[in-house]
Amino acid sequence: MYASHFGLRDEPFRLTPDTAFYFDYRAHREALNVLVLALRAGEGFVKVTGEVGTGKTLLCRMLMEALEATHVTAYLPNPCLTGNGLRAALARELGLDLPRNLGQHRVLERIQEHLLHLAAAGRRVVVLLDEAQALPDESLEALRLLTNLETERHKLLQVVLFGQPELDERLAGSRLRQLRQRISFSHRLEPLDRAGVTQYVHHRLAVAGVPDRSLFGRRALAALHRASRGIPRLVNILAHKALLAAYGEGAAQISPGHVRRAALDTEDARRPASLRGWALAALGSVGLGAAAAALGAWLP
Repeated sequence: MYASHFGLRDEPFRLTPDTAFYFDYRAHREALNVLVLALRAGEGFVKVTGEVGTGKTLLCRMLMEALEATHVTAYLPNPCLTGNGLRAALARELGLDLPRNLGQHRVLERIQEHLLHLAAAGRRVVVLLDEAQALPDESLEALRLLTNLETERHKLLQVVLFGQPELDERLAGSRLRQLRQRISFSHRLEPLDRAGVTQYVHHRLAVAGVPDRSLFGRRALAALHRASRGIPRLVNILAHKALLAAYGEGAAQISPGHVRRAALDTEDARRPASLRGWALAALGSVGLGAAAAALGAWLP
């Protein structure tokens, strides 16, 4: 809706994990390097944790691209899997067409046969589990047992767990201590600092067709960092709403007031600290309303 107003050819702050918009921030670059090195070294379990919205799913997709030439990847985004369901999902990801009534012992045999076939062809297999903090204990244990499959020199299956900090809390318990001891590398994704938010916004705008760094002023970027706490998903939501507010006013640049209005309209954002900020935000809801009205004019 506001693309032509700001000279954009694409939506810079959409929430889908599009690798074209990947921002090579130092924390994410370090995490990606750790993952690639650990997997190429043949480590069995690797773990990446981070708060909601810090970019774990996008990092997972970047890792899949980095491993494409050397590994077979099995991506399991659904954490609501039983042990049997996990083995069945892995078999499907590996391209195995198994009868539905096949016993679990035979399913495991077929998976092992296929893994051995891939290993003989020089291909390693990596399982990437998103939202791993929600995986039942039974499924995590089934995953651990799958990593027991190995040749004399190499693991037949490697695993990367992507999860929220609750995953660390679960692994700290005694029930999962065997799995915890298998994790050889781990990394924690932290929110962006103020400079990182500025670079992140400039990067996404440039990819979307606006290399002009003046669209978000310095004070607006500071307000964006404060309201988002440096969490990339919140940065996207707030920047999108700030653009809507500015568009509704016909403004050419994003001001701190536009960001404050966006924060007031966003559940998990840090609200303006001062009464003056609250007043500006309340008055600014008119900007979002104007943007909504403008959208209505385009709809049938």
